Amino acid sequence: QVQLVESGGGSVQAGGSLRLSCAASGYFSSYCMAWFRQAPGKEREGVAATDYVGRPSYADSVRGRFTISKDTASRTLFLQMNSLKPEDTAMYYCAASTSCPGGWPGANKYWGQGTQVTVSS
Repeated sequence: QVQLVESGGGSVQAGGSLRLSCAASGYFSSYCMAWFRQAPGKEREGVAATDYVGRPSYADSVRGRFTISKDTASRTLFLQMNSLKPEDTAMYYCAASTSCPGGWPGANKYWGQGTQVTVSS
């Protein structure tokens, strides 16, 4: 089992940057990990993922602006978000799974509690 704790959210103006962190317990390297987000009234959507060996995948809406990375030594997952837009406003969640279909966490995901990102125009 893994526990996930997100941090780094906040309020920024459009065009700004934020870096989210997700501290994980457990055997970090054996998990496929990702960032998801959920805006009010919308379904949760995948933003970026990294597989067991660090290969990234991105949603089309963030490709070129967001970068996912992980530090195995500190068991931390990161999401660098640049050129933020108001439509990036959402609660951002870290997720992990031992399965990794298509490079994204599969069934039986573990979730963090979320961190709020608000982008003003």
